[in-house]
Amino acid sequence: MALQLIDTDVHNYPASMATLTPYLSRHWQGYVEQSGMKTPAASMYPKVFAAAARRDAWPPNGNQPGSDPDFARRQLLDEYDIDVAILNPLVAASSLHNHDLANALMRAVNEWTAHDWCAADGRWRGSIAVNSRDPEASAREIEHWAQDGRFVQVLLLVRSHAPYGQRQFRPIFRAAAEAGLPVGIHFGGGGDVPITACGWPSYYIEDHTVMSQAFETQLVSLVCEGVFSELPDLRVVLIEGGFAWLPALLWRLDKNWRGLRSEVPWLTELPGDIVRRQVRATTQPMEEPDNPEHLLQILDMIHCDEFLMFSTDYPHWDFDAPDRALPKQIPEVLRRRILADNAAQLYGLG
Repeated sequence: MALQLIDTDVHNYPASMATLTPYLSRHWQGYVEQSGMKTPAASMYPKVFAAAARRDAWPPNGNQPGSDPDFARRQLLDEYDIDVAILNPLVAASSLHNHDLANALMRAVNEWTAHDWCAADGRWRGSIAVNSRDPEASAREIEHWAQDGRFVQVLLLVRSHAPYGQRQFRPIFRAAAEAGLPVGIHFGGGGDVPITACGWPSYYIEDHTVMSQAFETQLVSLVCEGVFSELPDLRVVLIEGGFAWLPALLWRLDKNWRGLRSEVPWLTELPGDIVRRQVRATTQPMEEPDNPEHLLQILDMIHCDEFLMFSTDYPHWDFDAPDRALPKQIPEVLRRRILADNAAQLYGLG
């Protein structure tokens, strides 16, 4: 039977460093204890909502939302009859300047996802967390977990110390392409890099709104630096970055390519055609115009029925419920593609 509902963005969070220490070597366990390291990630802004979570998403044990696999199963998978949900653990190992510790946490997060989540319910699928500051180690991590069919993509955070199209990151994308895994680029990251081209904003609402700037930067970099041209089988998923900005960006990039193509001779076709073939995006957050018909026009401008995949962003405050997320104006055939078919095709599910 065909899958009916696939959630492409669910967050599993370690309750504390104690959650990950069983998956660290004795050396790193001692290091974490001695240093007093309490959490594997920190936020640059108060999130207004505690842990940026739905107020009903706190497990009965009082731990971090997204830290209890059984509670998440009941509140998300069972409540909405979700067939498959893809886990994106937002543990920003790349923000650590101690690369050895970052790599140890990278492996620990993946072990924890495999043993505490994927083993708990067959509907969970994992994303391979990597350390973007050590692409060679990340490539080895991808090769290791690519053997485990429960992991269906590689995970990067969109705010990075340099655009991902640059050659220093190529081992990550090459390893993913060779393993047949998409690379998901998710909202967040970059505690040491401002989200805007003008510096640090003051408020969470600004940070949350202009994160799309980082997605635009990464997408243009991947196209113009030739990552997609070098790796034609590579697929990239833009997760939690919106998509209404895409048509105007591609129009501008296509126009500039016509005048500046001698600078990037490896681009032998319109950038927009490359993006439509090799890039996908998730639905949450969906920029919804006051007139729902305008949303259909945006989707039509993208020219790709395979582009969008449904996501809830559980357990965050801006969670999109599957039964309310898509406007009724979306045609039934496209609705089925968004809710399940596109993700099933991309991730090899079903």
